[in-house]
Amino acid sequence: YKLGSVAVKGGKGVKAVAAVPAGKFVADVAAKFQPKFGDLGASAALTPNVFILICMLSTAYMAHFNAPKFFIELKDNTIKRYNTVVGTSFGISVLLFALIGSLGFLTFGSASSGLILNNYSNADVLMSLSRIAVTISIVFSFPLAFVGARDGWLDVFKVPMEKRTDSVLNKATLAILTGVTLVASQLKELAFIMSLAGATLGNALIYVYPALMFRSAVKNMGDKASKGLKREVPFAMLSAFLGVVMGGIGAKMAFSLL
Repeated sequence: YKLGSVAVKGGKGVKAVAAVPAGKFVADVAAKFQPKFGDLGASAALTPNVFILICMLSTAYMAHFNAPKFFIELKDNTIKRYNTVVGTSFGISVLLFALIGSLGFLTFGSASSGLILNNYSNADVLMSLSRIAVTISIVFSFPLAFVGARDGWLDVFKVPMEKRTDSVLNKATLAILTGVTLVASQLKELAFIMSLAGATLGNALIYVYPALMFRSAVKNMGDKASKGLKREVPFAMLSAFLGVVMGGIGAKMAFSLL
């Protein structure tokens, strides 16, 4: 629904920029959210600001802790069927996000908000319905990410599985939700949250941790490790180094959004 709404408004928005300087709801939108276009063109992709987008994209891999659970729960869970599920779902997700991001940027340019719905007027019925649809999506998808966060904190505090009773889980849930809600009430810029999370956690999960795990695995294999595996270790560590560099630049650019 959000894609359809942004597409309808995006088509009108592009035409409005080309022909009419002000649309029906422009007066209702804050100045910082009104369309703003520069003249950098494709050269803008070579500026440090591109790391903000790269870090945002890195968050796509931050829910991979659910992968084993999905594999176990998949009917007739063969690797081939699982690959089909993953490939199809990721393909559809990439397409939807790419379309929404492209249409939003083509409509508002550099004024695009981290949450593109902020750029639309509250008096716009079509986009108001889209906000409701996004809210419903967040409410029902949030538990998927939250369970991993809660279990992670319990692991950090070394709470054994036999002591993770309903009472303990409920208390942990309440404590974490309280903390998350307090932080969320103070941070208003979604782009900052997404880019900083991608620069730190996302880059760590994609580039750093896998490389360290691979090096450790090869080391533990000792003489059993093939020459090919040993030759891959330097390349893996180079990947980790590049991840740290991109994460550092991305984090710096993320703070520039505040």
